[in-house]
Amino acid sequence: MLNVSLDQEAEQYLVEILSQEKTTSSELIKKLLRDYRQNFQSQKSVLERMGGMPKHLLSVGNLSDRDTRRAKGTGNREQGTGSRE
Repeated sequence: MLNVSLDQEAEQYLVEILSQEKTTSSELIKKLLRDYRQNFQSQKSVLERMGGMPKHLLSVGNLSDRDTRRAKGTGNREQGTGSRE
């Protein structure tokens, strides 16, 4: 058993809720704890809300290597997309 000392404001809130819910303080506290626990467990991480790890971050091919970037850039110039006049 757990004894909790409430300040006047908290006690007033408890009395109001108990009168509206028509339940005992023990049952109300159980319900609040159960609801809090379910909400806490069901919260998704940022990565889960985004739908998982972004695919473009998992690409292979050493895109950060200078030779790879240069080869990609050369391909664009050959196609005429990067022409200057």
